[in-house]
Amino acid sequence: MPRSDHKVTIERAVLPNGLRVIASPDRSSALVGVAVVYDVGFRSEPEGRTGFAHLFEHLMFQGSAHVAKNEQTRQLEAAGGVFNGHTMADLTAYYEALPAMALELALWLEADRMGAPAVTEENLRNQIAVVEEEIKVNVLNQPYGGFPWIVLPELAFDTYPNAHNGYGDFSHLEEASVEDAVKFHRRYYAPRNAVLTVAGYCEPDDVFVLAERYFGGIPSAAAPPHGPWPEPPLPSARRRVIDDPLAPQPAFVIGLRTPDPVNHLDQHLAYAVAASVLGDGEASRLRSRLMHREQLVTDVGCMIGQFGGDNMLMRDPALFQVVVNHPGRATTDEIVSVIGEELSRLAETGPTEDELGRVEASFAGAYWKGVDSVMERSVAFASLEAVHGRAELLSELPDLLARVEPSSVQAAAADLASQSAAVVEVVPAGGQP
Repeated sequence: MPRSDHKVTIERAVLPNGLRVIASPDRSSALVGVAVVYDVGFRSEPEGRTGFAHLFEHLMFQGSAHVAKNEQTRQLEAAGGVFNGHTMADLTAYYEALPAMALELALWLEADRMGAPAVTEENLRNQIAVVEEEIKVNVLNQPYGGFPWIVLPELAFDTYPNAHNGYGDFSHLEEASVEDAVKFHRRYYAPRNAVLTVAGYCEPDDVFVLAERYFGGIPSAAAPPHGPWPEPPLPSARRRVIDDPLAPQPAFVIGLRTPDPVNHLDQHLAYAVAASVLGDGEASRLRSRLMHREQLVTDVGCMIGQFGGDNMLMRDPALFQVVVNHPGRATTDEIVSVIGEELSRLAETGPTEDELGRVEASFAGAYWKGVDSVMERSVAFASLEAVHGRAELLSELPDLLARVEPSSVQAAAADLASQSAAVVEVVPAGGQP
């Protein structure tokens, strides 16, 4: 596992068709992780086709030119591998981990579906039904379904890329055609819009030879435009109330703006530290006061992101979020006022040394655990390369966060305290906000 005092080994190549290839050898085990990350996510999907990025992720598992439906699964599992995929605000990733001797198989399978996924009417209709069922299970029939990752952006932003429902409206999904899917693939799944990473037991020169062998023949195309999609801060506060018949108690989320995670990473990290000081762990300020001392809430936490994604793997804009569940002993406005008091106090006095030490240790522990496996590491390398242009950030982020000055955290808190907030309340059906 890489550590902040051990810089990872990264070698790069770019194929003539524009595919960026990264190899990161690690011979601590005989496993290899393979990831292909495409620079497309919820925020890139066409207007009138909400949910299309996620739908296309499903289609990429339905076979390809030389691989029958379910054959990819069979071959990877027969080789001792595991695999998955996910869609985020700005990225879509496909990845697997398997014994190093099966690397060539993984690259062939990924190249075949990059070049020619099986986009047929049958597969499209089948996967639309699968996605709709997923939405029913995860959103429509769940307490707090879609809260806050779907409902907050719709209130906090005004432009389509930032504000629309990334899971998708049923009408948009059902109107999708094979022609739509083919156009989406040609536009966003070209080699120039992707990063291929191999991490683990590998020789970089061998990786580059195999990448050229299997991906080199895929036609080149211009990389499509992508974000950031900046928006000005809200001119005034916004609020929305949602009745939820399944919610056991009230909840709300506060959304505020952060600096650009890519072009102003140092400033953005100060907001991440502020979020952790306020709402990460039982010793955090909001949990200590709201949960343990005043017992006004049953849960409170802070995070930065949008659509549920990692804030380090997205472009501007991102949202600083305070998520609260409470039993109704106090009103939303009363709890929001307490949160404002704690933001102002952090702006006035800054974090303590103990708080900064706790944040640093907590972040480092969770971070290194998250990239411990070769599969997760390969995804992180490719994602950081796609968004930041620097896969090396994988080993640098904990140190960058540890260098955040108390004064920067104060400035971040002061800015957050001064902003007009977007607040979404969830009210149990028949209750009062």
